[in-house]
Amino acid sequence: MNEFETLGLAEPILRAVKDLGFTSPTPIQQQAIPLLLTEDTDLVGLAQTGTGKTAAFGLPLLHQIDFSQRDTQAIVLCPTRELCLQITKDLLNYSKYINGAKVVPIYGGVSIDKQIRELSSGAQIIVGTPGRTIDMIERGKIKLGKVNVVVLDEADEMLNMGFKEDIDTILATTPDSKRTWLFSATMPAEVARIAKNYMSNPKEISVGSKNSGATNITHEYYVVHERDRYKALKRIIDFYPDIFGIIFCRTKNDTQMIAEHLMKDGYDADALHGDLSQAQRDKVMARFRNKNLQILIATDVAARGIDVDNVTHVIHYSLPEDVENYTHRSGRTARAGKSGTSIAIINTREVGKISQIERIIKSKFVRKEVPRGVEVCEKQLFHLINKIHETEVDEQEIAAYLDKAYQEFSDLSKEELIKKVVSLEFNRFLSYYKNAQDLNTVDTTRLKGTSVKESYNGRKDQNNSRLFFNIGEMDKLNAGALLRIICDSTGITKDAVGRIDIKGNFSFVNVNPEVSQLIIDSLSNQEYNGRQIRVEQSEEKGGGGSGFRSHSGSGGYGKSRSGGGSSSNKGGYGNKSYSSKNESGSRGNRHRKEGGFSKKAKKY
Repeated sequence: MNEFETLGLAEPILRAVKDLGFTSPTPIQQQAIPLLLTEDTDLVGLAQTGTGKTAAFGLPLLHQIDFSQRDTQAIVLCPTRELCLQITKDLLNYSKYINGAKVVPIYGGVSIDKQIRELSSGAQIIVGTPGRTIDMIERGKIKLGKVNVVVLDEADEMLNMGFKEDIDTILATTPDSKRTWLFSATMPAEVARIAKNYMSNPKEISVGSKNSGATNITHEYYVVHERDRYKALKRIIDFYPDIFGIIFCRTKNDTQMIAEHLMKDGYDADALHGDLSQAQRDKVMARFRNKNLQILIATDVAARGIDVDNVTHVIHYSLPEDVENYTHRSGRTARAGKSGTSIAIINTREVGKISQIERIIKSKFVRKEVPRGVEVCEKQLFHLINKIHETEVDEQEIAAYLDKAYQEFSDLSKEELIKKVVSLEFNRFLSYYKNAQDLNTVDTTRLKGTSVKESYNGRKDQNNSRLFFNIGEMDKLNAGALLRIICDSTGITKDAVGRIDIKGNFSFVNVNPEVSQLIIDSLSNQEYNGRQIRVEQSEEKGGGGSGFRSHSGSGGYGKSRSGGGSSSNKGGYGNKSYSSKNESGSRGNRHRKEGGFSKKAKKY
């Protein structure tokens, strides 16, 4: 028995639901549909994206419409054109057996004249973005005086995008007797105010806790040095050969640049952001929905309304500025009851944000290590082997070529043939990763509470290891900047760093002995303000003295150094320039290199 039959849906709508393959309603549908069919009430529905909210309001909405009339009787407001088109498509599918049903989408980025023509013949249901809807109202092309139902879908995101005044304006043009159905993934104060101002004793349905994330999403994070963020992204993608995912960036520029780098490195990837024309956006989304794209890189705004099945991973290349947006991002995976993985790539200074997000989504993150080269190779190898093993053979198609193939391979044993097939596909990948560096930062939790108890400008401790740095005040360096360089490059915390002495053209730093070699290895050969950094162990212990007399091999660092002063007059860590070694090779038969961005892209 189809469980939708028990919800009270009209026969034409139930037929359409069955055509779509719906058999069991989701929790939000189970609660919302019977309520909205039987009660004349306002409603606040709280549920994560991907839980079937469109059907939860769309199916009962069709029961409220007199399709023999041309007047607009319902309007659905949503934040983006992608979501607008998706809701329109769903409503058209639900109403396919209803005579005279017309649903018109109204959104920006396309010709307004075409939309005006579509409205001129009447539309019982309008699905619109706030900006274009107001434009149509001001032109007199949309009249909402006979609206029975207003649906605010993704209300929290509309408010995040600054549509509060637009929503107020639109709602003011609708009758007081209308019903308002508000659906949202989270319930911030702004959404609660809309419910209070425009709704009368609304019923509330909540699937899961308010603002919480979906329970079928695994949340993971990787901690890397900022300079290794892009390398870590590629490493993670390679570790999941069957990934079908969305990568989120904060800005349009970041999105475009990441997409260009991934495409250049041989990935099936493309960008989705606000600077693309509607035709370009539609083309990218069509490729992604058809799985001709493996990776979609998107901004938060552009990704709203992406309703694509079977997204396996969401990767946060950069965490959202508003941590509540993490819920919306991660909701792109694990849709319709399926499971998914949400991965955050962060630097050492962003670890605290993970705790903030955990409190909001009421789920715990698992800290993972960026896969090492050998682990990626092993994963890719067995993926290849499994792919070969599971390949279905079309005997008729290849029959004409088999005899010649058998003849070519007749001098090879089965074992030799397997080796050659695997080598053909895998050798270059193995070469690419065989000398790959470990991108993981040190787990510094074990360093807390050690014998180093002084701040970087604090007390002397004779148990410290003392390091010499060949940069100083001449390079516009101060103690805070040097501390940030050390912590960001190594992943250690300031608890492991003691006294910092900045001299004219060099510096000394007291550190926990456990991390001294890590600092030497991590910072040597990097650059600061155009100068190559050199870090060495100083023979002088503790925090006293100037360090001139005992530095190994120094010969007196008070003298001028080769390379001269800094070429930059700007100071501070924000002007750093790291130079890192490239890992080069190819993926499959495609040449790729794994390295940091060019200087132009260093802002990542």
